[in-house]
Amino acid sequence: MGNKREFKKAAEAIGASVCESMMTTYYNTEGVDKSAIEAAIAKVLGATGAARSNANVTFDKGVKAFSSLQEYSKAKSDFYKKLFVKISEDFNAELDEALKQFNAAIPSSIKEAQKQTVSE
Repeated sequence: MGNKREFKKAAEAIGASVCESMMTTYYNTEGVDKSAIEAAIAKVLGATGAARSNANVTFDKGVKAFSSLQEYSKAKSDFYKKLFVKISEDFNAELDEALKQFNAAIPSSIKEAQKQTVSE
């Protein structure tokens, strides 16, 4: 990821897209468990908010804490790399969990009907 701003925009776009798909199913598909879909949407929104918020974490050490500017730069770079890997992993794990919740909210009869429509 290029920078903090790009990461936040990407997380927001992904979260919005997932929520939009879930809401389309919520409003346009009969027989779904609406409360489970609501919970899945809430999980996606929470994951998006957490990712955006956690992206604001800053490196809390100054140059004087290191013996050279190079050591400071390396430590700062390593910190941000690890931070964004962790934020991305957490975000993806929450989205995966929300999608499992969402998929469980759709009755198998509807899933089978959609599979048949796609295969034709």
